[in-house]
Amino acid sequence: MPEGDSIRRAATRLHEALAGRELVRSDLRVPRLATADLTGRTTLDVTPRGKHLLHRVEGGLTLHSHLRMDGSWRVFGPAEPWRGGPDHQIRAVLATADRTAVGYRLPVLELLRTADEHRVVGHLGPDLLGPDWDPERAARNLLSDPARPLGEALLDQRNLAGIGNIYKAELCFLAQVTPWTPVGDLPEPERTLPRLAGAAHRLLDANKDRPRNTTGSPRRGQELFVYGRAHRPCLRCGTPVREAPQDDRPTYWCPRCQSGPVR
Repeated sequence: MPEGDSIRRAATRLHEALAGRELVRSDLRVPRLATADLTGRTTLDVTPRGKHLLHRVEGGLTLHSHLRMDGSWRVFGPAEPWRGGPDHQIRAVLATADRTAVGYRLPVLELLRTADEHRVVGHLGPDLLGPDWDPERAARNLLSDPARPLGEALLDQRNLAGIGNIYKAELCFLAQVTPWTPVGDLPEPERTLPRLAGAAHRLLDANKDRPRNTTGSPRRGQELFVYGRAHRPCLRCGTPVREAPQDDRPTYWCPRCQSGPVR
């Protein structure tokens, strides 16, 4: 699942391509939107909220999408061939006179009134890259269930919005505990959790303009401490990094640098 910084980059690309321009084509290829047509409406903005994308158009409507594991939005010029998957995987086409945005494999695509956006994003915790970011509130949310494993709590978007599997593993490494460590077992959790939330914000903010390569690592030579490094040396101590499933997703940790339970 994309991290919050990846969603912000996608929102920026869509906003730069579509905002302030009239849509000359609208093709929403999901059954419930088969008769919906946004042609003739002007895009007001494309805004990220956690891992959600809110494409607002004039007339008080919002096209809401969520990429989950495999979805993507691509932007193409007039003569540029569409790349991103076969045609049968296209779920949305939105075009202006000189740009076309194509949504591939979108598991969530719905049209709602802008005034009703709270229905789809109102449950989210503070957005790590949004104007509502509040590390103290995020820390309180995380500590609300002290028996919950830290890795699961970090991925719960109701606690704080924007962390995916990559940053979950990296943040547990920075906290020097395994992803299965109960939140309440962190050393001085009332102090540790605000610092961890602040570290999450700094990580996403530092990488929001850095596209990832195919391994998931930020480009420009920046490496991740443990994510995707199973059986390779920990960058801090050299111990082979381990991998195991957590919540049906692979997670990574260093058995020397990180203390606590394992599964």
